[in-house]
Amino acid sequence: MENQKQWYQKSLSESLSQVDAQNGLSEQEVRANREQFGANILEEGEKHSLLKLFLAQFSNSMIIILIIAAVISFFLDERADALIILAIVTLNAVLGVLQEDKAERALAALKAMAAPMSKVRRDGQEKVIPSADLVQFDILILDAGDKVSADVRLLKTSSCQIQESSLTGESVPVDKDAELEIKGEVPLGDRKNMAYSSSSVTYGRAVGMVVGVGMNTEVGRIASLLTSNKKEMTPLEHKLDQLGKILGVAALISVTIIFLIGVYNQKPLLELFMSSVSLAVAVIPESLPAVATIVMAMGVQRLAKRNAIIRNLSSVETLGGATVICSDKTGTLTQNKMTVTKTWLLDEADERELKKGAYLCNDARLSDGQWVGDPTETALSEWAIQAGLDVEDIAHRYPRVAEVPFDSARKRMTTVHQKGEHIIAYIKGGVDEVLAGVDQMLIHNEIRKITDEDKTKILDANRAMGKQALRVLAIAKRNLDEVIKDGDVEVEQHMTFVGLIGMIDPPREEVKIAIQECKDAGIEVVMITGDHRTTAEAIGMQIGLMQDGDKVITGLELDQMSDEALFKEVRSIAVYARVSPEHKMRIIDAWKKHGEIVAMTGDGVNDAPALKKADIGAAMGIVGTEVAKGAADMILTDDNFATVVNAVEEGRRIRDNITKAISYLLSCNVGELVVLLIASFMNWATPLLPIHILWINLVTDSLPALALGVDPAEEGIMKRKPNRETSLLTKPMYFRIGYQGILIGVLTLIAFLYGYGALGQSGSLAQGQTMAFTVLAFSQLVHAYNIHSSHGTVFKTFYVNKWLILATLVNALMMLAVLFVPVLRDLFKLVTMDSSHWMVVLALIFIPIPVVEVMKVLKLNGNHA
Repeated sequence: MENQKQWYQKSLSESLSQVDAQNGLSEQEVRANREQFGANILEEGEKHSLLKLFLAQFSNSMIIILIIAAVISFFLDERADALIILAIVTLNAVLGVLQEDKAERALAALKAMAAPMSKVRRDGQEKVIPSADLVQFDILILDAGDKVSADVRLLKTSSCQIQESSLTGESVPVDKDAELEIKGEVPLGDRKNMAYSSSSVTYGRAVGMVVGVGMNTEVGRIASLLTSNKKEMTPLEHKLDQLGKILGVAALISVTIIFLIGVYNQKPLLELFMSSVSLAVAVIPESLPAVATIVMAMGVQRLAKRNAIIRNLSSVETLGGATVICSDKTGTLTQNKMTVTKTWLLDEADERELKKGAYLCNDARLSDGQWVGDPTETALSEWAIQAGLDVEDIAHRYPRVAEVPFDSARKRMTTVHQKGEHIIAYIKGGVDEVLAGVDQMLIHNEIRKITDEDKTKILDANRAMGKQALRVLAIAKRNLDEVIKDGDVEVEQHMTFVGLIGMIDPPREEVKIAIQECKDAGIEVVMITGDHRTTAEAIGMQIGLMQDGDKVITGLELDQMSDEALFKEVRSIAVYARVSPEHKMRIIDAWKKHGEIVAMTGDGVNDAPALKKADIGAAMGIVGTEVAKGAADMILTDDNFATVVNAVEEGRRIRDNITKAISYLLSCNVGELVVLLIASFMNWATPLLPIHILWINLVTDSLPALALGVDPAEEGIMKRKPNRETSLLTKPMYFRIGYQGILIGVLTLIAFLYGYGALGQSGSLAQGQTMAFTVLAFSQLVHAYNIHSSHGTVFKTFYVNKWLILATLVNALMMLAVLFVPVLRDLFKLVTMDSSHWMVVLALIFIPIPVVEVMKVLKLNGNHA
């Protein structure tokens, strides 16, 4: 690869000395080169079988703890408990397997990009061969419309232009020049004596020598980055895994304490073991993995309706925590379509002549309602029509009779048209090149001699438009006495200057608003592009991305910076220009080292490694390459940067709602833990059986937790700064879960003691367990309404979520069925309750509402978390 990198630095004569350009390779040389340099195919990464993907889902700490709990339950003859837990775990794994491997899909797309057939010169003859059969040092022949099938050192160019936007991010095709000599290191987009695999010829023709095939091409290098860039856990996966470990340690400590207390109190070992299992089940929220997965799946469905397809479930929550969005320019922040935005004339009366020249001196054509051809020429044609030119009439009245094609040396193009007896030539090209042949000026529809003052005004206008990053073309004309021969460049003398046309790939209309929303939400937006510095900076200023003090640096400047220097400077750099795929990955790494959660948007082949490296990659669905889509976590079906902002909002809502579900489930589990711990310390009989706890954790708690997952977004969700907590459990949450769990546990113990007869009235263990089970279940259902908001009153938030109301009603009916249907009551080892028992139950289950309301009023309920 190092040798291939230096081909653009070799002179034409050095390159020609490597091969017989006239005859090409012999069949013997083809075989030898294929053996030495390899075939023109991309290697695939390791493929993962469905079984391997399925087993990988069981590496999460919480899942492992649940499996252990299921095994213990099975050996204790609690078969129903074990089966329920295993069903939850299996469902979670199946949902995970449905996510396809990103690297394999991206590589498959990279392979699909290779041109199927290529034209080569072998044994002195031109042959059409499959692209996969190309070998190093083949002589490749390229014509307009061809896709380049390998990396090539150009040996001969004829007005050749090649579109490289998928590799470089540059909107405009690049003029190629085989004779150009390049000294030193330059970015890929400036290697004008090279052509690269996956690019396409838009104009002219060329002959080149293949200098890189398969994995030794620029596209191959990107493929190797994709395979070497291992999939990292998303922040949410990290947090859930961390939570699982915390709960696992808590369960182990609690079980040890209870076991030691039981041994001290000389309890039977079997009863002691059952109590320990009950406690372990109480600590672990069995339904949490499934609740988190389903909450995210519902969020994914909502986002699909808002033009964002999420390929990786946990990525949607990750986007909600995004603190930095690194965005590609071309096709993401801009429209990926050259558009005329400015013209310059000495007199507006001459605008019709400018439009006419732009339309006639043009090879773009209309096909199925779309302009096809060189992007610059299609932009000129569209502008002429939008500016009111009757192009059908013009084309009919001014038929083309001769032409001088564009040439990269002249940087001009001329077409000759006949209208009746009049013969008119129209010329377009670079400003300096056109001015070199101008000696007259069109003003007020009249022709006069051009002056030095006129030329100064033209050049000043050109510089002003250039500072706005516009690509500027000059239009001139010449009246002829007779039709010229095709290719006669003498026609490009004694021309009459008409005007200037400036064009650019403009920003998307909605981008400026979306970037401001990101800033309001505390999210940094950074532009990373392969385009030129001036263009990138101008777009950055137009869309409000750059602020005072922000820097713009190029890939070459980035090469001079160490990783440590980049780490220190990265916060002050708003725009990166002329960058390579490796640069993009260094930039993402630098932000990540600051602890930022990085989202990356892009559409080109050159974006794919960075899309995969980022915490979340978002690819454009319309103009995006299949490679970019394959490497991304999210695809924007409308190619709208504003959709990223919508996804951030939805991600924040999902994160809030997962946090609510965790807060609800853990406060309920703490309540169960308090009941069992206090009962053990006091050497009381067990207030709750394992089946009671499992029923509450998997059935009674699950529906409200799911319903909390569809809570609407809180007001001002995009005005608050990103949540930078590395854990799902924040300090305010620890406090809320603690005091609310203790409250539920104390209420449950009061019910148990009342039913057990320990408060002065008659009772039994079964009666106590029945009352404890009933109060625990119903108080948790009531408590769910406290979770809507950590600061808003329940009386304002009660009706915001109809699904929570439905969930609590369904669960209440299920609980009543367990309490009143004899078969179910016996299964749960419960007894009937009389009216006095029910009065105590009703008094206890509603207490969480007023207690939490008082804490909110006193601002003791914890801040938003």
